[in-house]
Amino acid sequence: MGELFQPTHLLVLGLVVFVFFGAKRLPELGKGLGEGLKGFKEGIKGVTDPAPTVTQQQAAAPVQPAAPAGQPVETKQV
Repeated sequence: MGELFQPTHLLVLGLVVFVFFGAKRLPELGKGLGEGLKGFKEGIKGVTDPAPTVTQQQAAAPVQPAAPAGQPVETKQV
């Protein structure tokens, strides 16, 4: 039976896609496919990276002093 992705098979597949979607729609499909693959790779990269430790999370969070009891806490809006 042979290999599935022979040059003639790819040519026929490309022709069918071109006829089905048309010349105007192909760049949009390519862009969407590229963005989807990029997002997928970033998602996989995030899964394989180790989870941040507690000290890294604490270092990234701003520290606010505790207000004494009975006094309102002032917050700054960014």
